[in-house]
Order: sequence, then C-alpha cells, then structure tokens
Amino acid sequence: MYNATDEASWINHGDNAWQLTAASLVGLQSVPGLVVLYAGIMRSKWAVNSAFMAFYGFAATLIVWVLWAYKVGFGVYMLPFAGRPGPVMTIQMELSQSNLPSAGLSQAFPLSTMVYFQFVFAAITIVIMAGAFLGRMNFTAWMLFVPLWITFSYSIGAYSLWGGGFLFQRGVIDYSGGYVIHLSSGTAGFVGAHWIGPRLAADRAESRPNNVLCVLIGAGILWIGWNGFNGGDPYSASADAGVAVLNTNVATAMSLLCWTICDMIYFKKPSVLGAVQGMITGLVAITPAAGVVAGWGAVAIGFASGTIPWLSMNIMGKKVAYFQKIDDTLGIFHTHCVAGFVGGFSVGLFATIDGCAAFGITNPGGAIEGNGKQVYIQIYGALFIIAWNIVWTSLIMMFIKYVCRIPLRMSDEQLELGDDAIHGEAAYVLGPCEAHEHLLAGHYVKRSDTRPGELGMGGITLGHDPHEMVSTEKGGPSTNNGVKTE
Repeated sequence: MYNATDEASWINHGDNAWQLTAASLVGLQSVPGLVVLYAGIMRSKWAVNSAFMAFYGFAATLIVWVLWAYKVGFGVYMLPFAGRPGPVMTIQMELSQSNLPSAGLSQAFPLSTMVYFQFVFAAITIVIMAGAFLGRMNFTAWMLFVPLWITFSYSIGAYSLWGGGFLFQRGVIDYSGGYVIHLSSGTAGFVGAHWIGPRLAADRAESRPNNVLCVLIGAGILWIGWNGFNGGDPYSASADAGVAVLNTNVATAMSLLCWTICDMIYFKKPSVLGAVQGMITGLVAITPAAGVVAGWGAVAIGFASGTIPWLSMNIMGKKVAYFQKIDDTLGIFHTHCVAGFVGGFSVGLFATIDGCAAFGITNPGGAIEGNGKQVYIQIYGALFIIAWNIVWTSLIMMFIKYVCRIPLRMSDEQLELGDDAIHGEAAYVLGPCEAHEHLLAGHYVKRSDTRPGELGMGGITLGHDPHEMVSTEKGGPSTNNGVKTE
C-alpha cells in the first residue's frame, strides 16, 4: 500500500519536476516537432502520410513500451544485451522509486517518471527512422514494423548501453543517445530503405518541400526540445544538466554555421534546408558527449558535425552509385548515422575526467586526459549497434514481407496519388485563387467543384495531377485541369 512517509525518504521534488519537464520537451520533438517537419519537407501529396507515420509511431511505441519493452531495456538481467520483458502497469510499480537493477542505480523520482522519460526517447528513435521511409512505405507494414523494431532492436541497444548491459560494463559512453538513438535509427533507416525500395522516379526528381516555414517550425521545436533530450540524462536537476544544455546549444550553433558556410562555398548560396540539416547533425553529434566534454570540446564537435556529414551527404551521397541506389528519403543515414558516429568517436577524444565524475561515472575521460583507449571502446560500441541493426532490421523486414505477406512498398497506383489513395485526405485545400495556381510550384492541383446550394468557393486541393482527365458527375466533358465545362 502507498505510504507518503516512505516516499518522502527518497523523492526529490526538484529532480522529479525537471525529469517530467525534460520528458515533455523530448515528447514535443516528435509530436508536433517531427510531425510538422515531415509534413512540410515532403511534397504536398505526401504531407498527411508522412506526418501520420510519425504520429502512429509515437502512439504505438508507448503501448509496446509499458507492456514489455521498458523492462527489456531497463529491467532485471536476462542476457548481456537484454533485460527480462514484462509490464509496468500496476499502481504500486508506478509509485515506487525508480531504479535500474542491472546498472545498480536508483533515482530520486518515481518509476513512472523514468518509464515516460525513456519512452519519449524510444519514440523519437522510431520517428527519426521514418524519415528514411517517407513517400513509399506501405502503412500496414509500418504498423507492424514499429512494435517489432522497438522490441528487438531499440530495447537491446538501450539495455546494452544504459540499462547495465555489456557495453555499459565495458565503459562505452553514450551520454544521451548518440548510439542508442541516432546511430541505430540512421543504420536501420538506411537498411530499411534498401528493403522497401525507392520512391517513384518522379517523386525523387521533384522533391522540393511544400512548406519551408513548416520545416523551420519543426526544426525550432527540435532544437529547443533538445534541452530536455540532453539535459534530462543526469536523472537529476544537477550542475551537469546545465553543462549538457549549454554544450548542446553551442555545438548545434557551430554545426549550423559550418554547414551554411560549406553550402555557400560549394553551391554559392546559403540554404535554409542546409542550415536545418546542420542544426540536426550538431544536435546528434553532441548527444553522446553533452555533459562530459568542456565548452571548447562542444565547439570542436560542432565543427566536425557541420563538415563531415556535409561531405557525406553532398559528395559521397551524390557521387557514389550505391548511395544513389538506396532511397533514403531525408538523408537519415548522413544526419544520424554519420553524425552519431562522429559524436561517439569524439567522446573518446574530448571526454573530461570532471565531466564524467559530474555525470556519475568513473570513466577516466578520453584521449585528452591520457586515456586513448576510450577511442577504441567507443568504436567497439558503435560497431555493435551498427551490426545489430543491420541484422535485425533486415530480419524484421523479411518477416513482414515473406512471412506475413505484407508488401513493404505501396503499389505504383498509390504512389501516383499519395495521401488521397492511402488516407482519403489532402493536406491543403486552398481557394478560390485560380490566378495564383502557378505559385504552387512542384505540386499537382485539382480544382474542386461547388456543390448545389453552396457558395461559389471552389478551391484547389493539392496532391492531384492537373493534367489528369476528370469526368464530371453527370458524365459530361471536362478540361485537362479538372474544371467541369458545360
């Protein structure tokens, strides 16, 4: 039975308040952050589907998490890389003190707070990965993929590095998910894109965002939400949480500036989308290092994350035939796998003894502190996460395709129509403004007819081919742009 006196002996209300705040900030990164970003960055005919993939992934992950996956990632030892699965559903469990039994750590807040905090990390990992599959993955396959991948891939990485598993015991440092979240989602996204297959050639050729301002709104939510992402991982409102927040913003700003400068040198103009990519790679790269490096280390990591993934995306990604073959829609491999590896490697170089102590680990720092073997330990951890995700993402995709007999890719007919075919919904209905239809560059439009008894407010629905011959309700003739003629 719940006893308020017992709770008072272990709870720190400040830590609990910060942990719930940090968790809410991370949750906002997915919903609405990446939901809005995906809706804006894709062609208009994919806006609803792209946003809904993220929306569904967030919800499905939570149910899987509380029923069995949390304990796989943070529960009692079962295997060197997995805890014993089980639910976290009783009121006694939710009110009890949080602890990580395999790591031998306890926190000054309830288990329910920890479960939710770790859930939003699991959710954003699956939502990030969705960015590699946008514009062609069968939604039914996605519905099955999410719980399987969270169970057999994400939870394994979480236990191995955070829950007290073998990488934790080996001393691999992943402050807030550079490996568990970003390296895994980047690897799995690239592998999954291989199994699903590419978008239509027309969609790949004409891939301009339908709303850059929506992209910036989503990016802004991501950036500020990352204060909870990295600031929450000391599991307390500690001095190290403040260090993590400051370093996160310093590295991100540096990375954005470097990416923009690279764009100006190579493409002769600054790109808003390029700046967003640089922001994301900065956030990703500082994540494994946020609270264990000094400020100048954050600047160095920001420089690396603003240049190395830029080269990966804009040189290797466009000139190496294999990367052209794999249709990674939003370049998740470059922005998360490459940047996550850069960040994890940088921990081996720049981790400080004082930063590690403030974080609560006994690690003797990185190469700058004379502990050069930390570099090899970090590489070892990265290779495990990469290999595990290559194998298990492939196995899950094959299970869905060959055992469940569910196509991974939509039919060509669905790919032609987009949202209308899959969801029966369109992202934007605009009008009447026929004189400005040409401003809807890169998108198909279709005028809607005014129904009897309605005001003459026929508008423009984005996501349809204006040149498609559309028959009228009466079976009469129509023009090429779908406007009924008498």
